[in-house]
Amino acid sequence: MKAVASLCLMLAATPLAAHPHIFVNTGLAFIVDGQNRLTHVRVTWEYDELYSLLVTEDMGIDEDYDGVLDAEDTAKLTGFDMQWVEGYNGDLVGSWTGQPLTLSGPSAPTAVMHDGKIITTHLREVEETPDLAQSVEFRPYDGTYYTAYEVGLPVTIEGGDTCEVTLDEPDIEGALAMTQAELSAIPQDFDMETAGLGDIGARFATKVELSCAGQ
Repeated sequence: MKAVASLCLMLAATPLAAHPHIFVNTGLAFIVDGQNRLTHVRVTWEYDELYSLLVTEDMGIDEDYDGVLDAEDTAKLTGFDMQWVEGYNGDLVGSWTGQPLTLSGPSAPTAVMHDGKIITTHLREVEETPDLAQSVEFRPYDGTYYTAYEVGLPVTIEGGDTCEVTLDEPDIEGALAMTQAELSAIPQDFDMETAGLGDIGARFATKVELSCAGQ
């Protein structure tokens, strides 16, 4: 998280508040069927310690601050981040053959605490079930950059013995320099969408590519 944390501090000095407030370490599990088609993506979110503390305090969870959740606390925490408003993309963007993929809403949520961090998972169905002879790409990110995502947890494949994953990390320094220059030139009351910065988080997103060799 060091690069993202440094980015937050540097962007905080710009005229607009286009810096992250929540930091999420992310993992992905791709579920592939016997015909090398992608059917589901399981997403893991590990929240930073500060946000985890705020959530547990707000929900009255782990009141003794020992980091151990009982069954009642676990049930209360599970699904706390699954109340998605209409149109929210779950901060996960996928594409295949140059076209966007359609992902279902979240299901099968889980939640635990580990080392003071909330870790949740959820499952999303890929409606197109793309044939992985042609690669699919996923980018976990928040377009507004209120939440910063880093793919620092495992990226795995369930099924698809001939499949492989590659990660293309963003050029943080280059994206930062570009963003600072653009934000410095914008008046504080200027609308980010109008300025063409409504999807600014994409600049800092890791590209995760999945493909499968022919059987």
